[in-house]
Amino acid sequence: MSVINILSPHVADLIAAGEVVERPASVIKELIENSFDAGAQNIICEIRNGGMTYIRVTDDGCGMSPEDAGIAFLRHATSKLQSEAGLESIGTMGFRGEALAAISSVSRIELLTRQAGSSEGIRVLLDAGDIQDMTAFGCPDGTTMIIRDLFYNTPARQKFMKSDRSEASACITAALRCALARPDVSVRMIRDGEDEFFSPGDGRIDSCLYSLLGREEAASMLQCSSSSENMRLSGYLSSPSECRGNRAHQFFFVNGRFIKSQLLQTALEQAYKNTLLTGRYPSCAIYLEIPFGAVDVNVHPAKTEVRFGSEKTVFDFVYHAVKFALESEDRLSSSNSGFVSSFSENASFRSSQRSDPAKKRPVPVETIQAIERKTEPAKTEVPETFESSGKDNSDTHMSAYSLPYSQETPQPFSQDEFLPSPEETLIRQNPQTAEKSSLSAVSSAAVEKNVENSVQNVERLQIPNHKILGEAFRTYIIVEQNGEILLIDKHAAHERIIFNRLKNNREEISSQLLIVPETVHLSYEDSELIEKNGELLADLGFEIEPYGNSDYIVRGVPADMDPGDISSAVQEICDQLHSGISLDPSDMRDSILHTVACKAAIKAGWDTSLPELEKIVSSVLSGEIKYCPHGRPVSIIVTRADLDKLFKRIV
Repeated sequence: MSVINILSPHVADLIAAGEVVERPASVIKELIENSFDAGAQNIICEIRNGGMTYIRVTDDGCGMSPEDAGIAFLRHATSKLQSEAGLESIGTMGFRGEALAAISSVSRIELLTRQAGSSEGIRVLLDAGDIQDMTAFGCPDGTTMIIRDLFYNTPARQKFMKSDRSEASACITAALRCALARPDVSVRMIRDGEDEFFSPGDGRIDSCLYSLLGREEAASMLQCSSSSENMRLSGYLSSPSECRGNRAHQFFFVNGRFIKSQLLQTALEQAYKNTLLTGRYPSCAIYLEIPFGAVDVNVHPAKTEVRFGSEKTVFDFVYHAVKFALESEDRLSSSNSGFVSSFSENASFRSSQRSDPAKKRPVPVETIQAIERKTEPAKTEVPETFESSGKDNSDTHMSAYSLPYSQETPQPFSQDEFLPSPEETLIRQNPQTAEKSSLSAVSSAAVEKNVENSVQNVERLQIPNHKILGEAFRTYIIVEQNGEILLIDKHAAHERIIFNRLKNNREEISSQLLIVPETVHLSYEDSELIEKNGELLADLGFEIEPYGNSDYIVRGVPADMDPGDISSAVQEICDQLHSGISLDPSDMRDSILHTVACKAAIKAGWDTSLPELEKIVSSVLSGEIKYCPHGRPVSIIVTRADLDKLFKRIV
């Protein structure tokens, strides 16, 4: 008896489907790429229930004749490859002839197609790859492909599909990548009857980025271009100050094909070396044109990975192009105003015509709970030496104020009482206009009563004698104690104090409502995370509502947070959720509280009053805090012996 069996055509088709069709997003990608190859200028993609029950892709391309429509779903049937020699120079998106056969084997398909100039079109119905009906049909020029009940005949595949929301997000991302790959083609995406995005198809990368990624992200990007004898690069890069916490917005295109390339990713990030914080990644849309024979796209069934003939040449070319763009950032920034205006001119191409909300800084309306936590009058004491000089002394020498050695235990304090009030926040960020922009002050009687209550409820801390000598660079507090110099990172220490309080607070975190709500634009993956974790965010003081497509309105934030940090805080929270942190609610809560504490803490470079410095120092000297929520030390010690060695005073 023979051990080796020849598989039936149906089983062979299912195996091919497993390689090509992983999920509904795979179908979207293959069908849109077929439309590109057909010469379409306008493509409409629609999904329902995450693409599991309904996918429709309509284009105005060349269409198919009745003869071609009858054999298009056979394995390895393709119009894009004629001979073996064609494999060495592939210029089309599809060429294997596997996509339609693989899709049809696990779904029910309805095909409507008509060639230009034909009197009528053709309608083909298929079930699990078998043609059920094929008749003449009236339809417009081009092709419409309708996919129903994906994986209906393979239940084992269905159980591995995620929720409709997750699958829909993947479909939208796949369509967005295709739209970015071809700025000259208009792509419209519809989910459950509502428009998700619409690219203008005017051939301009900038307007395509504006429509698909949003105005803020597109306007902050730097233009990048370079050319050599046989390669050309164009596209846009994020400024180092506007990078993200993940690589979700790194788009690489080779000859119009979206690819995933470790080589190009490394070249990009190496060019950004020494300009990014740890854990931050640049965004980009890079279009590389290279001779077809110099790249092999036939190395992966999904055609998302390629192999370059000369990897070092490609690496160096991309690296130097990105490096030059970053080094020219100052020069390009002057032209960004025109870049942004060009986005505004193309705003009419967006699927929904909405005027941008006012870009004024949101002003918080504090709840009673938030006011009660502030135990000092809303006033910042600035040393006279700064006021008299009128100059920024942060880069010349340490602050001029100091305290004598304390002969008694300092006044007890609560961690809650020295969080910066709205008035202090405004003074720090814009001292000249603070008086004009300050919020209505809390009555002094209420504040004094709150201070008295806080003092009665907190145990007295035993703090060793110490003297604050001042600040270095408005960032590090310098303290002398017992023959040692203590350098304290005021932001890291304050961040830990706030984090401890929020973490230990088992009650609902107070939220401050915003007079002017903030609008944030998120990617489709981030939108899914926000909706999925809406209850958790609400418990942490965020009030976030959908505003159409992937825009969200933030109406409330934790009471401690500076409203000016809303957009970056929401993005960092999405990055943390996207990075795959533990699904344990307590771990997720702690991770988000890290961001809240960071945004609420005193910032490096801010003017900080002496009482605030004293309270931070007291927390550190009492041993209450040693590390910031991210694990960095909040203080270091320099001994008298260390200084004597530096000055060669020890023989």
